[in-house]
Amino acid sequence: MTTVERPAQRAAGIELAGTVWPLFKLEALAAGLLTLLVVVLVTGSAQAAVLTSAAVATGLWVAGLVRGRNNPLS
Repeated sequence: MTTVERPAQRAAGIELAGTVWPLFKLEALAAGLLTLLVVVLVTGSAQAAVLTSAAVATGLWVAGLVRGRNNPLS
């Protein structure tokens, strides 16, 4: 009889406060925070920083969600 072993898969997420967060969400939040800090330091405008960082975080969040749904190995 033959057995099939699956390769080790990457962790699905990180547990924070009892809830497992997918990695793409944490990456999007970190990128949004970094963008916020850079834009506010460069422009001095809180409005521009908030709008830019929200756009970056949302874009990465949606891209990670789409990438995860299109990956059959997940």
